[in-house]
Amino acid sequence: MRLNRFLAEAGLGARRKVEKLIEEGRVAVNGRVITEFGYRVNPEEDIVTVDGKVVEIQPKVYMVFNKPKNILTTMKDERGRLTVYDVLPIRDVRVYPVGRLDRASRGLLILTNDGELAYRLLHPRYHVEKRYIVVVEGSPPEDKLDKLRRGIYLYPEGKTLPCKIRVIERSKWHTKLEVILREGRKRQIRRMFKKIGHPVKDLIRVAMGPITLKGLPEGHFRYLTEDEVRELKRLVGLLKESEP
Repeated sequence: MRLNRFLAEAGLGARRKVEKLIEEGRVAVNGRVITEFGYRVNPEEDIVTVDGKVVEIQPKVYMVFNKPKNILTTMKDERGRLTVYDVLPIRDVRVYPVGRLDRASRGLLILTNDGELAYRLLHPRYHVEKRYIVVVEGSPPEDKLDKLRRGIYLYPEGKTLPCKIRVIERSKWHTKLEVILREGRKRQIRRMFKKIGHPVKDLIRVAMGPITLKGLPEGHFRYLTEDEVRELKRLVGLLKESEP
């Protein structure tokens, strides 16, 4: 097994995060620092450490959380603010958020220690749709919405991918929209609408791929079913359609 995959399978985060650990020289195999992502390890024979601590592959955990406002999508905060980890119902297995929702945003957040699945759910190559209900100030005209639909330049990353935007409700003071993205840049939706002069007042992620908030009250968790996990894996090519 490749070292980067082993670390992801061990629940240390998505592929980009574990590759950074390797680059920084924090990973050793049998006492020797390894800086090659593709270095082969045998999970049953080799001893892998990160910062001197032994790392082992853990049982896979898949959860969904309906995040309220004012909870940080991180595992710890130096300023002592409330984080997702503070309200998790488990402590014996480490899980990580798949993508982020900023402190002021609400809604669906998948948490897992399956690093390869997390990586693929977030990578634009796999076209996993994230659906949001967004309320913005004022009434943005269709020509401005069309700019966002086609893609708009955000500094410093560059042009966003095309997205879907549907108007749900308009009034003089605000507009409610459904927004569907296939990528997840930091505070992307807020930055997009701010750029066209209609700042976001409220933002809720209601779905990621086939996983929705149906039946899950705000502030609550649930474990994904086996069928839901299989569906996610098929969506990103980790399972073939014929596999059970």
